[in-house]
Amino acid sequence: MARVLVVEDDQFVRSALIRHLTDAGHAVRSVGTALEALREVAQVGFDVVILDLGLPDLDGGEALKMLRGITDVPVIIATARDDEAEIVRLLNDGADDYLTKPFSVEHLSARMTAVLRRSRAGAAGAEPPSRVIQVGGLSIDPLRRQAELDGTALDLTRREFDLLAFLAGRPGVVVARKELLAEVWQQSYGDDQTIDVHLSWLRRKLGETAAKPRYLHTLRGVGVKLEPPQ
Repeated sequence: MARVLVVEDDQFVRSALIRHLTDAGHAVRSVGTALEALREVAQVGFDVVILDLGLPDLDGGEALKMLRGITDVPVIIATARDDEAEIVRLLNDGADDYLTKPFSVEHLSARMTAVLRRSRAGAAGAEPPSRVIQVGGLSIDPLRRQAELDGTALDLTRREFDLLAFLAGRPGVVVARKELLAEVWQQSYGDDQTIDVHLSWLRRKLGETAAKPRYLHTLRGVGVKLEPPQ
């Protein structure tokens, strides 16, 4: 059972989601505005938030940023918008997953299961190794979840840090995208866009690009590896 907050202003969609999630054994609360969602999250502990973008008081994208300021609770975006640039922006702003309306309840359940599995694995998994990983000018402390490049702290999101630490723990080894999905995202399926988005933002913070890589090297059709600059 999971504690779920549904943020949806369409009463028909909202009722359908509540009914389905309740029938599946989840404890569900629902609100119709962004401000109500922020108030609920601040006062009640949730396992996952399902967030609509077309809210009456505040765009869901802005609500996502505000949510990320107060909690790390997994957020699944439920949107009728299918613009790729906006989806990428939402992932960069902290969304854990997204669904484009209309979607089936089975699809929602599968995405929720994957997000909750990743979240719980991170919370209940073994304590990270205490040793600091050093790769060239990169210094990564898994226990403190801190990373530095040439002595300067990197401001990384949770997923960016997980991705960097996983690759840094295997310097010079080409890691297949399927393995990245399984180990970093804790899911057995998905598309390459999610990985590409996080790699792109990670490269930017490392001061490199895909065309001129320093640490992160993509081998087309094979995978990704991290190694120090030559």
